[in-house]
Amino acid sequence: MLELSRRFSFAEREVAWGVMGQGDPLVLIHGTPFSSQVWRKIAPLLAQKWQVYYFDLLGYGQSDKTGETDVSLGIQNRLLSSLLDYWQLEKPEILCHDFGGATALRAYYLDHVRYSRLTLVDPVALAPWGSPFVQHVRTYEAAFAGLPDYAHEALLAAYLQGAAYNVLSEETLQIYKTPWQGDIGRPAFYRQISQMDLRYTDEVEPLYGKMDCPVRILWGEEDRWIPVKQGQRLAKLLEAEEFHVVPGSGHLMQEDCPEAIVAAMLA
Repeated sequence: MLELSRRFSFAEREVAWGVMGQGDPLVLIHGTPFSSQVWRKIAPLLAQKWQVYYFDLLGYGQSDKTGETDVSLGIQNRLLSSLLDYWQLEKPEILCHDFGGATALRAYYLDHVRYSRLTLVDPVALAPWGSPFVQHVRTYEAAFAGLPDYAHEALLAAYLQGAAYNVLSEETLQIYKTPWQGDIGRPAFYRQISQMDLRYTDEVEPLYGKMDCPVRILWGEEDRWIPVKQGQRLAKLLEAEEFHVVPGSGHLMQEDCPEAIVAAMLA
């Protein structure tokens, strides 16, 4: 497990983060409904080459999940920009997944944050995205937040498993379920889903174009959340230098094929 013992205050809320290794800076950004623990198998290997920074997005993992506050994509890019200022990183390398991809792209195009290299793993970047389940929760958030524990546990496990191509172990499922359990975690889970909105990618999509840093995209061939054709389209828009389809991987490549991410980063 990654240790997130440090705290950063953003918008009067605490964001959990950690760092390991020595070398040039590399920032890892997770997606939804996960936490920085998606990098637990990968970060220690990358820390042999980079100084690796990781954090939990606002409303996720060990970061503040209380209250009826904004945890949408509309705030996460501002958080990233503030963290990079706090860490005094001018042009770090970025490795990101899912919502982390949208966060990095929004920070680049809207906040003028710059990177030395950007690696995107099955990113949320182009409409359409969001499953029928997501749309249903957006309509009936209060009803879902009030589910009894046994129903919430079953729904959460099924949702998480849907991101992976291979069967997730009970230990792995528990790592991802823990932040979304209890009186704070359960409503926080449905809150972040209810705030998913296509407008956050729609507003930045017209700006997509060749970036001033190398761009690499990895996509799970068996991604059932966002199909490969979305990745191919994004690669053309960003004029990515590399686009790799990873066999035997779903949306959650960190569990299905973590070695593919490590190999691409170290190549």
